[in-house]
Amino acid sequence: MTKKKKPISKYQPWIDAQRHFHLSDEQVLMARELGLNPHKFGKLANARDEPWKSPLPEYIEELYLKHMKKTTTGSVRTFAQMVRDEKQKKTKPAKTPAEPGAGAVRATETDTPEHPSVNPDSPAGSGDVK
Repeated sequence: MTKKKKPISKYQPWIDAQRHFHLSDEQVLMARELGLNPHKFGKLANARDEPWKSPLPEYIEELYLKHMKKTTTGSVRTFAQMVRDEKQKKTKPAKTPAEPGAGAVRATETDTPEHPSVNPDSPAGSGDVK
């Protein structure tokens, strides 16, 4: 019998990158807002043979400051909080739409008043006024 695997959340690549590159929750959120790809962090990360590169956490913070003109993201939520919020959203029952005749008012031809200053018999654009 095989074990049931957990469904992979859309945050899993970010969680893996956070563990692998020792990033804080705020740095991961900055990278997400910048649109960085977590699969390509290996290229951006500093290696011992590439001393000219800054460490990845510092690089993300520099990019965020440069593009967003601020140093922090504001409120920081962990991935566990995000997953929990999504689950709560899914378990809430969706609001049922109101019945069609309950509160909606339908406009009929008699409800829409015609403009009183325009003569319907005159050709369009002639400017005849009653």
